[in-house]
Amino acid sequence: MKIKFKEQHKERISLLLTFSGIVLLILLITTLLAGLFVLLLINQGALVLGTAELKPGRFLLTLIVGSIVIGATLVFITLKFQLKPINRVLNAMNQLASGDYSVRLGHKGVFSKHPTVVEFSNSFNKMASELEQTEMLRSDFINNFSHEFKTPIVSIAGFAKVLKRGNLSEERKNEYLDIIEEESLRLSRMATNVMNLTKIENQTILTEVEKFNLSEQIRTCLLVLENKWSKKHLELALPSEEYYLVGNEELLKQVWINLFDNAIKFSDDGGTVEVRIGSEGGEINVAVSNHGEEIAREARDKIFKKFYQADESHASEGNGVGLAVVKKIVDLHGGTIGVECRDGTTTFTVSLPEDGSDL
Repeated sequence: MKIKFKEQHKERISLLLTFSGIVLLILLITTLLAGLFVLLLINQGALVLGTAELKPGRFLLTLIVGSIVIGATLVFITLKFQLKPINRVLNAMNQLASGDYSVRLGHKGVFSKHPTVVEFSNSFNKMASELEQTEMLRSDFINNFSHEFKTPIVSIAGFAKVLKRGNLSEERKNEYLDIIEEESLRLSRMATNVMNLTKIENQTILTEVEKFNLSEQIRTCLLVLENKWSKKHLELALPSEEYYLVGNEELLKQVWINLFDNAIKFSDDGGTVEVRIGSEGGEINVAVSNHGEEIAREARDKIFKKFYQADESHASEGNGVGLAVVKKIVDLHGGTIGVECRDGTTTFTVSLPEDGSDL
C-alpha cells in the first residue's frame, strides 16, 4: 500500500511539474515574441532608441505592454483547451448531483494518458458506478421491503379479525395467536435490521471494547435460534475449545446471529451447520458452513452490499441488510469476511484481530 501511494505521489508531482513547465514556456515565448515585436519596430524605423520617440523607459514600458498583450492571448488560447477537461468534470458532477448516475468520464487530449488523469477518471467512474448500483439496489429494496412489510401486517390484521368474531375452538385460537406472534416478530426483526444498519453505518469509532469468551457467545447465539434449526432437523457441529477475543461483544453477537440465521435458512432439511474456530498469526478465524444451494459466483462480490439479495425471486425471508451489517461490524473491528462455495457447501469466514490491536 505504501509503495502504491509513493508511486501515485510521484505521478501527481510529475503532472504538477508538467503544468508548471507549460506556464514557464508560455512566459518565455511571451517575452521572446514581445522582444521580437519591439526589435521589428526598431528595425523598421518605427521606433528609435535614445530619441524622443523612444527613450529607454518608454522602451521598457512598450516591452511590458507588448508582453502582457501577447501573454494574455497565449494564456487564453492555452487555458481554453486545458479547461475543457475541467468543464467536462463539472458537467459530470452536476449530472451526478441531479441523480443521473449513468454519466462516465473519458478524457481526450495531450494529458489523457497520464497516470494521474487516468486514476482520476477511473476513480470518478467507479464512484458513479457504485452510486448507480446503490441507487438500483435501494429502489429494489424499497419495493421489496414495502411488500415484505405489508405481508405480515395484512396477515396480523386478518387473523385478528377472525379472532374478534369468536366461535373458534381453543386449538384454532392458539394457532392463530401463534401466527400473529410469529408475524409480529418477523416485523420486529425487519425493523431492527434496518435500524442496526443505519446506526452502524454512522459509527466510525468502536466503543465498549472488552475481552470475552467467543466460544460461549457463539453457543448462546445458536441457542437463540434453536427454534429455527430444530424445525429443519439440523445438526450442529461446534468446536470444543474455548477461545477469547477483544472487541465489542454486543456488535459481534449480531455478526454470528446473522451468519447462523443465513446458514440455517439455506441449509437442506436434516443437514448440518458447522462452526469452526481457529487462532493463527494473532487472528481468530471463525468459519460457518452449511450444505445447500450455493451462492452464484457473480453474486459473491455483491452480497455484502446493503439491499442486495442473492435470491432474486425473494422466495426466502430477508431484505438484503443482514450481511451488510455483518460486513460493517467486521470492518469496525479491523477484520475481514469472505465467502467460499464448493461441492454444495457454503462457508463464511470471519477473521478478527485476537487482541484488538487494530481497533
